[in-house]
Amino acid sequence: MVANLFLIRPHSLPLFTLPSKFLFPKLPSLPKRFPILSLSFSTHPQIPDPDLSYGPSLHKGTKPPLPIPLSTDQPIEEALIDEESFTRVFNIAALRVPEKDCFALESRLRGHLLNWPRVRNIGRVPGDEVEGEITVLLANYQNGEEENQNGVVSLNRRVYGKSDGDGEPLSPVLYREKLAKTFDSRGYVNFRNLAKMSRPNQKKRRAAEGGDGGEGGRRNRKSEFLVLEVVEDEDEEGEDLKGLLGDAFQGRKKWRGSTRLLLLDERYGDRGVEELPQAIQAVMKEDTGKSMRPIIELVRCKLTLFYDYWQMNEILEALLPEGMIVPSAFETVGHIAHLNLRDEHLPYRKFIAKVILDKNKPKIQTVVNKIDAIQNDYRTMQLEVLAGNHSLVTKVVENGLRFQVDLATVYWNSRLATERQRLLKSFTRNDVVCDVFSGVGPIAISAAKIVKRVYANDLNPHAVEYLQKNCGLNKLDKKVKVFNMDGRRFIRAMFASDKAKSITQVVMNFPKDAAEYLDAFWGILRDRSKDEEFSLPMIHVYGFSKAEDPDFDFHQRIRIALAEVAVDVEMRRVRLVAPGKWMLCASFILPKSVAFANPVDI
Repeated sequence: MVANLFLIRPHSLPLFTLPSKFLFPKLPSLPKRFPILSLSFSTHPQIPDPDLSYGPSLHKGTKPPLPIPLSTDQPIEEALIDEESFTRVFNIAALRVPEKDCFALESRLRGHLLNWPRVRNIGRVPGDEVEGEITVLLANYQNGEEENQNGVVSLNRRVYGKSDGDGEPLSPVLYREKLAKTFDSRGYVNFRNLAKMSRPNQKKRRAAEGGDGGEGGRRNRKSEFLVLEVVEDEDEEGEDLKGLLGDAFQGRKKWRGSTRLLLLDERYGDRGVEELPQAIQAVMKEDTGKSMRPIIELVRCKLTLFYDYWQMNEILEALLPEGMIVPSAFETVGHIAHLNLRDEHLPYRKFIAKVILDKNKPKIQTVVNKIDAIQNDYRTMQLEVLAGNHSLVTKVVENGLRFQVDLATVYWNSRLATERQRLLKSFTRNDVVCDVFSGVGPIAISAAKIVKRVYANDLNPHAVEYLQKNCGLNKLDKKVKVFNMDGRRFIRAMFASDKAKSITQVVMNFPKDAAEYLDAFWGILRDRSKDEEFSLPMIHVYGFSKAEDPDFDFHQRIRIALAEVAVDVEMRRVRLVAPGKWMLCASFILPKSVAFANPVDI
């Protein structure tokens, strides 16, 4: 008979009582037009496979999950996941020990206790918890009914003021409220009305059972991901307290004081006392020698792990066909998870997105997939919203600055944060930066905190709008001058103005075509005297290369664009964006022969 039920929540020691009808509630009926992807498995436990590794697994405890065919007459885009298919039950053993001895025994038996991820090896037993000061007030029930009755009479006099020699007076309202919250099974014998006060009313009970159409059909709280059931013998001696405390009471029939459960290793789940390790037998033998009635006892438990317990890769491995690579990496932009799925994953993209959304809430609220490569001058991506809300407007925090972006109309790449940080470290307080392809301003605004002045430009009017917003959001609008024009026109306009002398750094972060824009520097200072003291700027240009020697290939393209062979370039590989495709950064001082060259047709 299942006697005790309680939940374990992450980073929380207290465990909560839950009636058995909450554990496996009936799912509400779904519209027929939605196909459900579920996993078929046997309800009978199977012998663990010795080849399986230690710890919980979807392939242990029950039949290994196998995807069932989807409905062929429904679009896969509208499919759902049957989360109950991922529920697994494991039989384990536990030692029920007194609460005061729990931590000492836990240290002594540490090597023989359960060591599963996110599962505590110490559990509370509902129905036997009572505060120490309440125990003193109600006296020790083990010493006899007469002493117990005297303690209750003394307590009544303190509550209702019938005697002055029984201690300090107590507030009856506060005391009843405190006693009701403790749920001491013996405490209601002489205060029967408190049992009714402790029971939830019908409205709360229906909400917990999911009768009001909420999410009660699942578990009581989203943070609860496992349930531990203590299986006790139905012939246990003692008074049945359900009639007094209600059918929802799942505690032991006879209260023996506050106890804890020490969950033993999974290897001892089906073993008897004689088959346990010597360390555990020694503890139980010592306890038997101290008292005629053993305080420490071996109990059988059922540990139920729900969908919320399993990691993202475990769920996806069970959902996707055998042999398919499980997608595990994605880019995070604010509350948006940005995927770049392979062709083989596209039929299952909705399921993948649903799992990613479930396992990363509340940080991730939207999951998108890039449909096609960036092919337009605005550098915007075609994105498909797979799960969550459809808003692509989000806020990103980088280098202590806030950026508002709309992935539907502007470009942002969080994977370049490290490269941007490296570039910023090369700037000084005396620099003046010219950002030719600034986007929403991750480099321009971050540089504004370091350098003297920043000139930021982008061809995309939506990017310029968000650039101005982000400058105001970070209170740097006075140090950033914003332009909206073509890159070549911007370069020529800046160096034709009186600002040309002050510009010391030029950033061209447009890997697709930035190298081709270097021809705009040809002859930009031809109208100025060569004898005039002039500091030529440092140029940082980014690009892609698929060549066997990407450094030489990119260097060659820079030489061709500048029409200059003698260009001393510092080359750096930023990252591998695809197999055989490198993103590179070339830094060099603009050659004087290029800046003062005569105009020619390039």
